[in-house]
Amino acid sequence: MASSSDVLVRICGQEIIKYDLEIKALIQDIRECCGPQAVLLDLNSTVKEKFNQLRQRIQDMEQMAKEQDRETDKQAILSETERHRKQMLSNQIAWRKANLACKQAIDNLEKDELLQGGDSVRQRKATKESLVQTSSDITESLMSISRMMAQQVQQSEESIGTLASSSRTVQETNEEFKAMTGTIHSGRKLILKYNRRELTDKLLIFLALALFLATVLYILKKRLFPFI
Repeated sequence: MASSSDVLVRICGQEIIKYDLEIKALIQDIRECCGPQAVLLDLNSTVKEKFNQLRQRIQDMEQMAKEQDRETDKQAILSETERHRKQMLSNQIAWRKANLACKQAIDNLEKDELLQGGDSVRQRKATKESLVQTSSDITESLMSISRMMAQQVQQSEESIGTLASSSRTVQETNEEFKAMTGTIHSGRKLILKYNRRELTDKLLIFLALALFLATVLYILKKRLFPFI
């Protein structure tokens, strides 16, 4: 039966997948967008919101990993978190490329409008400035993801170091147990040897005492009863 922690991790993973699919669909809409500017701004605003939600869920999953009792469960969830984080970074890059493609399409459309006496210079300038701001936001988001990945790598290295240290401690303890087992075995052999020696000594003492008593009896017999 799955624990409450497993259920929460599974639900968090499902939400991450949902946000990932929604972001991919929005990026495709941006890639196919040729304007107007308001549509592009709305799409980018929605994408930012979805990325914030996705980033929060990934952080939640990472926190769940830290709260696991078993190291194997912790590493499994951290591995899954790292996979989602890499996927988010891939989506960030795709988002940037989609905006560049959309900018190119809008620029081409503006050129055509200029040739046909289209929109004013002010509107074209506002469009370009907005696209530059969007590109800057995407770059900042990519840098944030990179920092998060660097922190995750550092945490993974610390976990590996801890596991290596624990492994060395267990190995050293095992060697000590082996040494103690050898010492106990040797001690047991010595005790058995001393027990056998003690039994032999007692037997020899008994035989010597019996011989002594027999000699005394023989001498008394000869002295007291010489005629027997």
